[in-house]
Amino acid sequence: MAGWGNVVSIKEIRDFTGILASKKAKKGIFITTSSFPKSVYEFVGQVEYKIILFDGERLANLMIDYSIGLSTVNTYHVKTIDSDYFEES
Repeated sequence: MAGWGNVVSIKEIRDFTGILASKKAKKGIFITTSSFPKSVYEFVGQVEYKIILFDGERLANLMIDYSIGLSTVNTYHVKTIDSDYFEES
């Protein structure tokens, strides 16, 4: 299996497609902490199966968006001037 720093080879995606076929599945999700080369995206676009690819960057962004496996260290307050406060009565 691929890990950080490696790319998922097209062979692994072909194997995954074979598994989908053997289970008579029409779709699948392939998740990795690594990345996919362009050839994998091209292959997935050509097969009859619906394969969703989640690479490490997309996975990390989803973890951040939904606070999965994270804890807050600091919170920053962004302030703006309240123009109503300075209006003359």
